[in-house]
Amino acid sequence: MKRSYYLGVLMGLIGLAIYPVGLNSPGSVEPLSAGKLEKEWAESCQKIIQDATLQEEGWDTLAQTRFWRLVMQLDPGISLINIARTREVVGTVDTDLFDSWKKKRQEAFKDSVRSSLGLPEDAEIYITSGKNHFYSFDKVVPSISKGIEVFAQEGVDPWYAQSILLIESPGKLQLSTAGAYGPFQLMKGVAKEQGLTVNKDQDDRKDFVKSARGAARLIRRVCLPKTRAMLEELDLSYQETDIWFRLLVLHVYHAGARNVRGALRKIRPKEGGMELIRQLWQTQYRRFGNASQNYSQIALASMLELHDLALEKPGSICPMQDAGDR
Repeated sequence: MKRSYYLGVLMGLIGLAIYPVGLNSPGSVEPLSAGKLEKEWAESCQKIIQDATLQEEGWDTLAQTRFWRLVMQLDPGISLINIARTREVVGTVDTDLFDSWKKKRQEAFKDSVRSSLGLPEDAEIYITSGKNHFYSFDKVVPSISKGIEVFAQEGVDPWYAQSILLIESPGKLQLSTAGAYGPFQLMKGVAKEQGLTVNKDQDDRKDFVKSARGAARLIRRVCLPKTRAMLEELDLSYQETDIWFRLLVLHVYHAGARNVRGALRKIRPKEGGMELIRQLWQTQYRRFGNASQNYSQIALASMLELHDLALEKPGSICPMQDAGDR
């Protein structure tokens, strides 16, 4: 509305008409109205979801979120020395140098870090290499725009489409060590359960639209009902547009309901919210381990990185206000 209004005022003030030359008939011209300009902008602009509550609720200030944003911006030749429990960065080391050391020397290096910081002997130290080569957000934006549309058609919150595409092999088509494949990293059995064909002759997981439909159905049929059931079992109130609820659904998508339920039972939270998610980041249960803890942290960091990318490219990336914004 504002764009059309200001275009109209501008054209009225300068008395300017824009006449593009027709490509099919040289020399022919047609007026390009403000409405047509707006339509062309809308068609050329890639849609993403902008979630203002990430900043409003302070998710962007968490140490884990800041840590993963740094990893996403950092060259793989540099590794961050960080305290595993808090993801506090205490230094850097050359990645190739650290990788060239034998296991014993690597452990001795970590011991020296613990000693210099006065940390207990069992405090875990991670060496995390930069991953700006992996998180190519500019390449995944077109897929996000398509994913939003497919999820909406399936009646599933498009926020999940954007989050999963940002986390799982962004802009790439990769097979994980666990066997997950495609833009939404679906396991073979899960994909089949959601109506996809996966056999030696055909793998629908590599087809974007089919993979997106499979992921949307998995969330609608399994992840959302299981998450609701877990929270009701713990007598926790929730809104499905809450960030913490959505992050919990992502954990179910990644680690499976049984593992997430086990982790929640260990925590026994008294209420939902950010603190519940932060406690999950410190909790392990069977297959809910480090990779599972990282999953929602990376989702938060990716969303914020995407938001910054949209600010850098206002003409080609169009943020849509999240329906859950309050």
